[in-house]
Amino acid sequence: MPAAHIRRLAALAARPPGLEAAHRPTGSPDHPEARPEASLRPTVLTDRPDTTLVRCGDVVVKAHAPDCDADRLAVRLRVAAHPYLRGIVLPPLPATGSGGLLAPLADGRPATRWPYGRPVSPDDPDAAPWEETARLLARLHTVPAARLPGPVPPMRGPAKAARALSRMRAALAASGPPPFPSAATAVEHAWSLLPAWARDEAPPPRADALCHGDLHLGQLVRHPVPDGPWLLIDIDDLGLGDPAWDLARPAAWFATGLLAPGLWSRFLGAYRAAGGTAVSPYGDPWPELDVPARALTVQTAALAVAGAAPAGRPPDADEMAFTDACDRMVREARKARTACVLRELAGPSQP
Repeated sequence: MPAAHIRRLAALAARPPGLEAAHRPTGSPDHPEARPEASLRPTVLTDRPDTTLVRCGDVVVKAHAPDCDADRLAVRLRVAAHPYLRGIVLPPLPATGSGGLLAPLADGRPATRWPYGRPVSPDDPDAAPWEETARLLARLHTVPAARLPGPVPPMRGPAKAARALSRMRAALAASGPPPFPSAATAVEHAWSLLPAWARDEAPPPRADALCHGDLHLGQLVRHPVPDGPWLLIDIDDLGLGDPAWDLARPAAWFATGLLAPGLWSRFLGAYRAAGGTAVSPYGDPWPELDVPARALTVQTAALAVAGAAPAGRPPDADEMAFTDACDRMVREARKARTACVLRELAGPSQP
């Protein structure tokens, strides 16, 4: 993002007197993140084409994606601030612009203001809040969506998956033939096997639950810092949809061997114990999770190829876990089709 826009976000993060008094951290005063007044120098937390985050003290300003629908974002802000979501989603800070949005940046991108929360530490994966995440999702999925301010937009999970495929294709077109054509081919074939709704080409079969839409461990913070409860953040994809989509990324990690069976069991067990509606309370969860998990696998693999293509390198070991999973999906589908043809050729079974 241009430096001028970063300065604008920093100015928007400056706290008008008294505006965020109710949101100031109440944690231990000895913890450095509980004393934001000690350093009000703006800090760029994230700067990507689709998101820029600037922190100033205990306030974070977010510039949303250039193609963000401001009207739908305003609805999502009202939903996030609703009492039904208290203790589930980090609520936005008040803003003086229309619909809870700040005045747009010079390039037209909408901006929002949020209290700062402490994210999951990438240096301590064993301390990741899997059970807490599962319980938050279960609570989110049982929010009475009909009573929320609306109309609540659709959950954007399938749209993000389709965008990942577009990114991969654009990266391959720009960089020429990749040194790993089999990976890109596997991703494309696995994508074609998904039902239309998972490719964002048709309405989902279920769209009755409030969903996060892009769940991963980077979407949680502790607020107030440093030791407040975990809350979900990033409402850009929040909306009505199939709640199984929110479980699909951990499910995909488990299926590809990147999430230990014990962690997956803890996550799924906590979700079920909290009354989550994405899967049946007992038994095999895969009838509900299969399609979303495959879609998230393809999405992750597509982004891996998109990132590797410009550098002319093959995917790394973790990325290959997802491209290999795409290849397995294709091979399994071919085996199933072959078995079906052989059964048809054999004719009806004899008594």
